[in-house]
Amino acid sequence: MQNRILKAVFLLAMLFAGMMNATMCWSQNMAVMDQLKEDPRRGYGNDYPYRHTDDVKLTKTPKGYKAFYISHYARHGSRYYWNAFMYKEIDSLLKVAHEKHLLTAEGEAFREKFIAAKDELQAGVSELSDLGWQQHQGIARTMYNNFTEVFEKGGNVMAISSLSGRCVLSMSAFCQELVQCNPKLEIREQSSRKTLDGVVPTDGQNPVKHNYPKNLKPRYEKNRSMFKGVNGLRDRIAERMFTSTEGLPGVMHHTTSNLINLYTSLPSIGHEGMMGNIITDEEIAAEWEGGNLGSYSWVFGPQLQMIPILEDIIGKADAVINGSNDRVADLRFGHDTCLGPLTVLMGINGADKDPEDPNEVKYYYQNWETCKASNIQLIFYAPRKALNARHTAINSSDVLVKCLLNGEEATLPVPTECSPYYKWSDFRNYYLNAIISFKSRSK
Repeated sequence: MQNRILKAVFLLAMLFAGMMNATMCWSQNMAVMDQLKEDPRRGYGNDYPYRHTDDVKLTKTPKGYKAFYISHYARHGSRYYWNAFMYKEIDSLLKVAHEKHLLTAEGEAFREKFIAAKDELQAGVSELSDLGWQQHQGIARTMYNNFTEVFEKGGNVMAISSLSGRCVLSMSAFCQELVQCNPKLEIREQSSRKTLDGVVPTDGQNPVKHNYPKNLKPRYEKNRSMFKGVNGLRDRIAERMFTSTEGLPGVMHHTTSNLINLYTSLPSIGHEGMMGNIITDEEIAAEWEGGNLGSYSWVFGPQLQMIPILEDIIGKADAVINGSNDRVADLRFGHDTCLGPLTVLMGINGADKDPEDPNEVKYYYQNWETCKASNIQLIFYAPRKALNARHTAINSSDVLVKCLLNGEEATLPVPTECSPYYKWSDFRNYYLNAIISFKSRSK
């Protein structure tokens, strides 16, 4: 009798757990899909232009605590397309299609607008746009306004950037805005080979060489056949653009991919509307989930290569806490190829969960979070008494840290009883132990 009762209790517990998991998945799915419905441009993925979050409500600072230091990593802001081939291929395509009278009326209207902007597009390849500059200005001002106590007395700030011009300019936009907020800040900006380990460790010019794996495979890839995505946009694009595709250069799948890439880049460079109704935001959003799967593989693979950035974050924070460095902020400006994998490495908002079911990947990673000007901010807090009486070190066990992803509070896999705040000692131990484990795996 007792065994029957225990078995029944076990079955009920399993049923309840299953119901809870189903409810959680449904809730997460609704949250993700609601965000996509609210702003279909999120379907652009890492081409999504940064959405400012001035109206986000942050959790109140714990009683008796004060923010005193910020560690940050950002992707460059909006830019022109990253290589010239797309613009050249589209130009050649439109020329041939026009000469052969294969363009629809909508295709001809697009061709005229493209020709008018062609010189600008080709000259601007990979460079920061005006919007990209404005994005980092806005993020800097929001950071200052949200955490004024970090900057109000002035202090030293160190900013490092990749060697790319769009990252250097993003850094300049951010730092100039901080100084506009408080001229007492002393900011040093640096873009050099010797600081690459902290911002783009994989750069071929980095004098420090690492041998971390770069092709890790997420588990869902073994079960990709379980995913049934929405398709058909490429066929519709071809029908809207051309009266016939006979005699056109290239492969049509590649051609329509180019047109999609151009479309999602246009809001970043002030040319939205160029393509009329050949493509719509809603159509891009409808196919987002399949693209997001590919993005997860792309950011999952090189995550261990971002270990030097995580070590840089921990090392510089330790120096501030133990009193050997007096900075109020460390700023880093790099690329989505680093920020995306770093998000997975740190498990921000569950990005490290690595689900087996491809239909669950969207719950843990959304590629719009690696958008233009995307950023991770770690905000450090200490007791006011410790900061007021500070001469050298702060007791690290008293320090709390909070993570923001694109201006919104994020979760970490670190144990805590006061989320979104984590004890620095727990954060530090968790990630240092993880790094040791990662390094042993890579040998």
